[in-house]
Amino acid sequence: MALPLNPIAPDVCVAPQLSPEAMAEVAAAGFRSVVNNRPDFEGGPDQPTSAQIEAAATAAGLVYRHLPVQGGYQSPQEIAAFAALMTELPRPLLAFCRSGARSTRLYVAATQG
Repeated sequence: MALPLNPIAPDVCVAPQLSPEAMAEVAAAGFRSVVNNRPDFEGGPDQPTSAQIEAAATAAGLVYRHLPVQGGYQSPQEIAAFAALMTELPRPLLAFCRSGARSTRLYVAATQG
């Protein structure tokens, strides 16, 4: 499976929803951390949960964080929390959500300062 990566900075990429099984490939691609911006069950019962993805990410040697935000609106607090993660987490970093768009918006808002 080829990861559907969209580079948005030299050491940051975004992607649409990833499965727990994709975490080993994420690690093999050289990423060191993953941020999941999708609330659990937003896409229904078939969407992998944060806990499932975290377990797979940890097993693959990745640093994992869950910062669930709504698709249509990201609050100043959520943007600040994403900015803090951008400072704290080892790079390269991969953020994902349903399509990659909200992770991109969070990154843009967090780095416009």
